[in-house]
Amino acid sequence: MENLRQGAKRRSMARRIKSIFIAVFLFTCTTGILFAEDPYLTKRNQMVERQIKRRGIKDEKVLDAMMSVKRHLFVPENFRQASYEDTPLPIGFGQTISQPYIVAYMTEAVRLTPRDRVLEIGTGCGYQAAILARLVKEVYTIEIVRSLAESAEQRLLESGYNNIHVKWGDGYRGWPEFAPFDAIIITAAPPSIPEELVEQLKVGGRMIVPAGSFYQELYLVTRTESGYKKKSLMPVRFVPMVKGGDK
Repeated sequence: MENLRQGAKRRSMARRIKSIFIAVFLFTCTTGILFAEDPYLTKRNQMVERQIKRRGIKDEKVLDAMMSVKRHLFVPENFRQASYEDTPLPIGFGQTISQPYIVAYMTEAVRLTPRDRVLEIGTGCGYQAAILARLVKEVYTIEIVRSLAESAEQRLLESGYNNIHVKWGDGYRGWPEFAPFDAIIITAAPPSIPEELVEQLKVGGRMIVPAGSFYQELYLVTRTESGYKKKSLMPVRFVPMVKGGDK
């Protein structure tokens, strides 16, 4: 009887070892496939964990968006190895892609919902628009540099984003045909808060904007019945927001 019990234990242990082996094998194969498809997966995970979560970003939807969007596809090839580092990177025409933490911080601070329609000023390479598109209903984004607008639009379409609308034009004028917006994100720095854009917000709508010349401050602006109120969030450094005629 004792031998039978010992035999049953050995068979049970063998089944457990086999199950563990299969699970490890499948995990290894799956991880290998994912890494082969996206060699930057580990770097992106480290970016989210070390640069963003550890610095206080808590919104799980924002974190998921930062993990999902492949930032290396939005930077020039010669900068791809640095695409997940905690730094802005040049994208041409004197413009930059913001550092990952700032993108996450601004996105969380503007308090987005899945029903929102959002205006972005300063499309750049399209990275911020791609993050927004995973969180809201519609994104309207304006870029004053024609080459950047066209390349960003192509990149976003090829990546499967069908809720992003790109316009080549003067960001100071906004996009009044589609106003009012639930939120506006400005990714370049005007000298002061642009009131024409505030007027394109719904009452209760939010704008996040880096304002100032040499010294810049990031503000959260909320539209009110009689105007707007603003809250200073942190000192920042963005490229200047450029004015221009209609394109």
